[in-house]
Amino acid sequence: MPIKPRKPVALDNLNQMQIYLGEETVEDFQDGLISRRAMLKRLIVICGGSAAAAAVLSACGVPLNAPSPAATAAASAAAAPTTAATRPPQPTPGPAKGPLTVAADDSAVKTSEVTFKSDTDIMAYFAQPAAAGSYPGVIVIHENRGLNDHIRDVARRLAKAGYIALAPDLVSRAGGTAKLERDKVSGMLGQAKPDDLVKDLNAGVAWLLTQSNIKSTKVGVVGFCFGGAYTLRLAAANSSIAAAVPYYGVTPDPADQMSKTNAAILANYGATDQRVNGTIPALEAVMTKAGKVYEKKLYGGAGHAFNNDTGANYNEAAAVAAWKATLDWFAKYL
Repeated sequence: MPIKPRKPVALDNLNQMQIYLGEETVEDFQDGLISRRAMLKRLIVICGGSAAAAAVLSACGVPLNAPSPAATAAASAAAAPTTAATRPPQPTPGPAKGPLTVAADDSAVKTSEVTFKSDTDIMAYFAQPAAAGSYPGVIVIHENRGLNDHIRDVARRLAKAGYIALAPDLVSRAGGTAKLERDKVSGMLGQAKPDDLVKDLNAGVAWLLTQSNIKSTKVGVVGFCFGGAYTLRLAAANSSIAAAVPYYGVTPDPADQMSKTNAAILANYGATDQRVNGTIPALEAVMTKAGKVYEKKLYGGAGHAFNNDTGANYNEAAAVAAWKATLDWFAKYL
């Protein structure tokens, strides 16, 4: 799937999320997680065209005709004897499962698929404790893969820990995660207007606060990757957010919007996630200057997406430690 020559497009014409998701797609290709064809297909959707996709590739130092790492490895293997020491690692069949997982049929939680109103219908996954009582509410914001089973699992983890969790599908304006090819999900999120996504999250907060078993008007938010970035954006935009825990989320642009937040923010990062961690100083500077409650944790040996126990970057030790810190933070501020 070659990218046809087009008039060059500057990265300045792309928004922060398009650049971020584009860079992440290139990283997936460089790590051998996706093919060159899949990378190009996804980039074109994210960036809105082939010229903009080419601009992201150029900025990342990747030639348009770059062979995939898998193809390079295959060529090398064909030219040299294969031994146990040189054989490329094979992917583990089936999704990985960590110790934090809460099954969909766990008797301690009640779950349902719901719809709430923004300026359009927004689909979401709703999880709450099965036991009667009142509980704090938490918004869960998905990665660039959309509302998938892993994020539903995260919502159930919160419900089992004593929270009412709502995980909106931020691809709802494009028909929902389940109706789109995987390559198009991140593209739709990249093309979406940030103000629309924040509007949809604000509508989710409002819907959550109408539930009869919500304990108070203070709401928490936790998000991962793309969702980590929007955790910060929501914390800046909604005064009901009292506690926010972004996982490896880039600092919003402009960073000074964070001076408006009422939320106590705990930011979880993988220590080796250089691309995201390069945005930490801007967040720290704004939070410190504004006198806001802010703490960051860097988990040694962990990279981007370390919490996702269905992904290649899962780091169990970091995920368990970060989840304990997350629950402790919510217990303190909600």
